[in-house]
Amino acid sequence: MQTMLNNANEPMTEAQPNASDSAVSISEAKQKQHAPRQAREANPALEKLFELHPQLFGARFLPLKLGIFHDLLARHPDAFKKDELKLAMGQHARSTRYLECVAAGLARHDLDGAAVENVAPEHVHHAILEVFRRRQARSKDDLRPRLTMLLKQAIENSGLALDGYADLVRVQDEATNALLDEAITELKMEAAKREALMVTFTASGKSEAEFADMYGMDLKLVSNVLARVRAEEAARTSILVNILT
Repeated sequence: MQTMLNNANEPMTEAQPNASDSAVSISEAKQKQHAPRQAREANPALEKLFELHPQLFGARFLPLKLGIFHDLLARHPDAFKKDELKLAMGQHARSTRYLECVAAGLARHDLDGAAVENVAPEHVHHAILEVFRRRQARSKDDLRPRLTMLLKQAIENSGLALDGYADLVRVQDEATNALLDEAITELKMEAAKREALMVTFTASGKSEAEFADMYGMDLKLVSNVLARVRAEEAARTSILVNILT
């Protein structure tokens, strides 16, 4: 019975990448050689962005509000040339540090540093894959277990059904889709374990404390799993009622 709880109650937690970029075959990452980095000359426009908006472009990056390019031009008409700002914003959006903050699922922020909207699930997904691709290319370790965990968290945080999420983010690259399928399969297995625990608990006729004691399980863990199953059932019922009314 304790095995039933393994991974059954994992907590839901971490310019946007282009889907075609992140769809580059993941297997290619391991084939890249470790080339020494060359120092890159600082972009004056990026330095100006850091000076004007350190809360967005400083030590800690934050996902940017859609359309913030036009907001910057409107607020600082004399600070940037349009083409130079466009180049700087593209460089910023493609940076690993920026992709990491998108992959973490942080909200998008406006020029004043206020959170204004969520990052779309597909943007989070492709950012996770791109960060993984870059890290795997520089690592001798297999980072797939960590990637699977992050994808599972992103899927659950999206609030979408598994099939709906898959339809939204699936690409043409089969290796990339295999990573998605692996995460979804694990989530389905964990959901099945939670459901099995609920069935066994209901059939026992015991209280949660008595049930946990009977099977030698942690009471808090049992309570959390059962609460999650009840919440998931309530959500499904609510959706069904909305469809029928």
